[in-house]
Amino acid sequence: MTENAVVLVVDDHPVVLDNLSMTLETAGYRVLQAADGPAALAILESQPVDLILADIAMPGMNGYQLLQRVRQNAEWLLIPFIFLTARALDSDVRYGKELGVDDYLTKPIAPEDLIAVVQGKLRRAGQLQHLAAAMPRPRPVPESPRLVVGRLRIDREQHRVWLGDEAVALSAREFTVLSHLAGQKGRVIPPQEIVEITHGFETDRVEAGILLRPLIRSLRRKLGYDVGETGCIETVRGVGYRLVAP
Repeated sequence: MTENAVVLVVDDHPVVLDNLSMTLETAGYRVLQAADGPAALAILESQPVDLILADIAMPGMNGYQLLQRVRQNAEWLLIPFIFLTARALDSDVRYGKELGVDDYLTKPIAPEDLIAVVQGKLRRAGQLQHLAAAMPRPRPVPESPRLVVGRLRIDREQHRVWLGDEAVALSAREFTVLSHLAGQKGRVIPPQEIVEITHGFETDRVEAGILLRPLIRSLRRKLGYDVGETGCIETVRGVGYRLVAP
């Protein structure tokens, strides 16, 4: 996957955009450029991208907002996303990681260091895709087609979710996660078990956690909880996730 991979570079400074593109193209990558978040989303909608390298401080839609939009789309969920930014405060780094960024690099960075990170992320993404293709073993949806957990209602046949009287729009994988948690409400479910259902392959706890965290964060946001709030999807550290009545 690292050979001829497509890297989307997002930065509102033309000189930085060109310098990053030259570095990546010299290493053999095909580079797509976007000057802001909306332009990056338009590119993602129109053609395949293997990795995203984005600045944070951009007008209109900053890098954090772009990352959130990318992670909300099930088709883009496994695309490695790297921040390359001058914002080096610990609070900035922590916030980026909380949102699910794959790496956080600070400017200036040596070309060889940038290429090493890009190669590593692309290689790991390729391994995950290979596992998904080699072991397509999703489990069937069990039990009742309709589930009720407190104010939360789930219709498995229609793939619809309501919180109270409000419909909640979820991606296919988000729906699968919530449905599985609701079907076993109160039970702490290991991340490996959830990933086997959502992604169709077996993996270890560390990799499962990396894959699940963006999905869980997105689910919490769509259920109305703020960043940092766990809400009705509890994290049991070192064990897994549990759904409680909202």
